[in-house]
Amino acid sequence: FFFLSSRVHYSSVTFHPSRLSYQANHSTKRPLRPTSSIAYNKPTIIKMALRLASSTLLRQSARAYGGRALSTAAVDSSLDRAKSVEDYDRVLQTFANIRACAVLRTPTSAACPKAMQACIDGGFKIVEFTLTTPDCLDHLADFRQRYDGDVMVGCGTIMNTDDAEAAIDAGAEFIITPVMLPDVIQWCAARNIVSVPGCQTPTELVSAYRAGAPLQKLFPGVTGGPAWVKAVSSALPMLSINPTSGVTLDNAGEYLSNGAASVGLVAPLFDPVAIQNEDWDQIAKNAEKVMANVREVGPYVRK
Repeated sequence: FFFLSSRVHYSSVTFHPSRLSYQANHSTKRPLRPTSSIAYNKPTIIKMALRLASSTLLRQSARAYGGRALSTAAVDSSLDRAKSVEDYDRVLQTFANIRACAVLRTPTSAACPKAMQACIDGGFKIVEFTLTTPDCLDHLADFRQRYDGDVMVGCGTIMNTDDAEAAIDAGAEFIITPVMLPDVIQWCAARNIVSVPGCQTPTELVSAYRAGAPLQKLFPGVTGGPAWVKAVSSALPMLSINPTSGVTLDNAGEYLSNGAASVGLVAPLFDPVAIQNEDWDQIAKNAEKVMANVREVGPYVRK
């Protein structure tokens, strides 16, 4: 029916009324046939078969490259909101060079741009606006326009693909999720959009990596902190771990020295008391302190 490689020839597909499932059979050379009473026209069957074959090739490629997940954008770059390979690489290289992201969550819309401006004034070059902040996407769009090419802007607390679409439309250059959401990871991977999903265990970190996430956010914090990151990154060297919770102004460099690819700063950077008192100078000083510690470690060598 179709030919893709010497290792993948044909697949038999079973169509169910409420869902689509498949059984890959590499030794069977038969055309695809619906096995239920549902009538599928030929173009629909071809499209489903091509999607199946593409995912099969990706899994085989992942095994061939030591389990590394590959972006499906290499298969279909015509998807809505798809980014270029160069843009994908630019975002990852910026994370590798800067190694620290400011994660902002404020109770009011008015405090958001002032707090983020203070942190940028203090030296941050990667920033994340979270959807739990009122008018988050409006502020994100404003800062993306204002600092495009100088400060990399992303969006966090993404919970589904609708959130991801809205964030990308607003100008987000990367996507952060608080938990491991395979549908969001795969949506991003198919479009060459960098996603950083929240993970708590080594199993979740590896699952996120295999799903297509090039960076894995460690959230919430774990007992042992930098020592935990060192143990896990040594045992699973394909991972690029981004600790967020538990990272302070003083220990950010320690996390990086012990194997973390980058870190995220939340409350220690955006001190809630300073925000409440509108002490933007304090936030700028916090930013200066943590970035000085981060720069001492140097850039990250990408895997």
